[in-house]
Amino acid sequence: MATTDLSQTSPLPFDAAWFKHASSDLDEGGTDILARAVQWVREPLVGLTASTGEALDGHCAEVVKILAGLGTDAETRASALITVMPLDKSESAAGTRQDPLRKAFGSEVVSLVQGTRALLRLGQLTGQAADSAASGTDQKEMQRKMLLAMAADLRIVLMRLASRLQSLRWYAASKVPCPVSFAQETMELYTPLANRLGIWQVKWEMEDLAFRFLEPTTYKAIARQLEEKRVEREAFIIAAVSRLEQELADAHIPAQVSGRPKHIYSIWNKMRNKGLAFGQLFDLRALRIIVHDERACYAVLALAHSLWTPVSDEFDDYISRPKPNGYRSLHTVVSDTQGRTFEIQIRTQEMHEFAEYGMAAHWRYKEAGPRGGQVAAAGGYDQKIAWMRQLLAWEKDGDHEGAKPEKPAEVRTVPASDSADRIYVMTPQARVIELPAGATPVDFAYYLHTDLGHRCRGARVDGQLVPLLTKLKTGQTVDVIAAKSGGPSRDWLNPQLGFLASPRSRAKVRAWFNAIELQQRIAQGQTMVEKELQRLGKTAINMEQLAQQLDFAKADDLYVAVAKEEFSLRQIDYLLGTAKARSAEPLSDDDVAAAALSRNYASGQGSVEKTGKSGVLVVGVDALMTQLARCCRPAPPDHILGFVTRGRGVSIHRQDCASYAALAARHPERLIDVDWGDTGEALYPVDISIHAQDRAHLLRDLSDVFAKLRLNVISINTHSRRSLAHMVFTVEVKNGDQVGRALTALNELPGVSASRH
Repeated sequence: MATTDLSQTSPLPFDAAWFKHASSDLDEGGTDILARAVQWVREPLVGLTASTGEALDGHCAEVVKILAGLGTDAETRASALITVMPLDKSESAAGTRQDPLRKAFGSEVVSLVQGTRALLRLGQLTGQAADSAASGTDQKEMQRKMLLAMAADLRIVLMRLASRLQSLRWYAASKVPCPVSFAQETMELYTPLANRLGIWQVKWEMEDLAFRFLEPTTYKAIARQLEEKRVEREAFIIAAVSRLEQELADAHIPAQVSGRPKHIYSIWNKMRNKGLAFGQLFDLRALRIIVHDERACYAVLALAHSLWTPVSDEFDDYISRPKPNGYRSLHTVVSDTQGRTFEIQIRTQEMHEFAEYGMAAHWRYKEAGPRGGQVAAAGGYDQKIAWMRQLLAWEKDGDHEGAKPEKPAEVRTVPASDSADRIYVMTPQARVIELPAGATPVDFAYYLHTDLGHRCRGARVDGQLVPLLTKLKTGQTVDVIAAKSGGPSRDWLNPQLGFLASPRSRAKVRAWFNAIELQQRIAQGQTMVEKELQRLGKTAINMEQLAQQLDFAKADDLYVAVAKEEFSLRQIDYLLGTAKARSAEPLSDDDVAAAALSRNYASGQGSVEKTGKSGVLVVGVDALMTQLARCCRPAPPDHILGFVTRGRGVSIHRQDCASYAALAARHPERLIDVDWGDTGEALYPVDISIHAQDRAHLLRDLSDVFAKLRLNVISINTHSRRSLAHMVFTVEVKNGDQVGRALTALNELPGVSASRH
């Protein structure tokens, strides 16, 4: 393939000198890709300016030079040019076979261009954000996550970093005032990303430039102090380098020794974090030593410590214990005979390349195959990509190079798959929302507000109306269309239909329907109670007082119990009838019960009366209603005891019932003797508690036991946790023998433990 000659055809800034610099490390195929990209964009970009005011062609040219310095491939550099081109030419048939960009450069460049443009749209939306929530620390972190999540290919992130760095350089060189928001966004969004990828060269320069625009007075003050000591500092460095080079030569250790530049932002940051004055900083004077291997690193460290006095607590071994983003080096601080301190960094060439360029230093985008083709990156490289995506889970950014943190940064690592389990979408105000993968506009609405989710009837995604079943993707902007009133659809709870992916959303929908069902039961129960009161001619009664007399906290609880047939309306009849009979005596229920007990026992009557359908004999009081307590569900031949309630007769409990023990302690005057009478064909509900290993067909096996014993199951309550199942079966029995047979049969099942509840 012939390489296109640009020496005569490309106007500034795409001249021959620029092209030679931008393609110096590319092979013939890569040079041709870059040349064709220049031809593609040179005319459309003429006269256009970026949002900053910079000439667009000049901006692209400088971005490509930055990317060349990072060692990126030809596709990345070509995409950096094409991304900013007017859309009418490159996207007229985007995504189709007729797409001219795809025909000219292939699918890889198209993917890079489309991904970068999506991030540009993200930047525009976040820049236009009006709500304060979008500017908080959590939102900035969400934006960082979304930026990398959108970049399926991390070369897109490198292009965005290079573009931001060039914009800052242009503001500094042109003297055009840099907007504070632009510099602030750089500090909050772009420099942390460069730090996480370990691209120190880009990170330091962006930090210094942004700091210059945000804190011009402080920046100039530090710069002036550095300049005042520059001559003295340079002379000291030259002398130290000369002495160290001589000692290394005598020790036969090949090495490169140089002074290390100090960045103004890092100086200010260290002064601020450690509360130090400018003159107290150790590393204003610094040396960097690059050797061949790790063993030589430690040999040089020993040599340096023999030449100068090491400063205690100022040594860091980042070779044996690398920083979380992969940075490796030896850091030490020493002082000379005059007490002047300076820092020494020792590393191999590979460590140095990583420290300057981060993951970009080892970015193997392509490898030449035997026939000049291209093959995919190796599995080890794919693991590096997964590792970089885990950086998204960091709770704190790592400390910068050369700065020793006072406390270790806390790092929370997550499985590599987690990044694929989340998506990041935006509100129209550019607030970033984190949702589970597969989330729909309904999930999005419920995340914003429960009531908005209930009223959600439609959605616009990136301005287009979409069905509520649509699966959202990272980077999309979602606008919910809601009715003025209304509630969710029961279809939303059907997992096969796919309306909801978030358990949080499903719980809110279930809660809505539970509340509706509760209101319906209250209305139903209220109607039934009011009809009963009309029949009794008691329509003017206070319902709250009536409910409390019946041992309910409020009237609504009474209505629900009536609607669920857990409370008999005959008890209202009994209560009001008893109250009428007692109207001549101003005595309370407690007085009546206690008086009846003492009167009958004192007279020695000891009468026995069988009441109700429970088959229970109540000793001492005639015509007193009985009911079996639901807390312990007694059944013959259990030992039973009675408790006189307020308005509901005698409550029958098992002798071992904890609730009865508590009632007896509080109201001993209400206790009464009871016993089983002729139960006949009466059936008694009994709770059987089952603990078992959760397995397939467990419920079927348990149900078969009850079926064989011909026991009617009237309710089941079950839940599972950590492969263990806990179930409570309520069955109807005639006597305790049936309960015993059921427990024996259940305990014979493998892995099942059954007992009376």
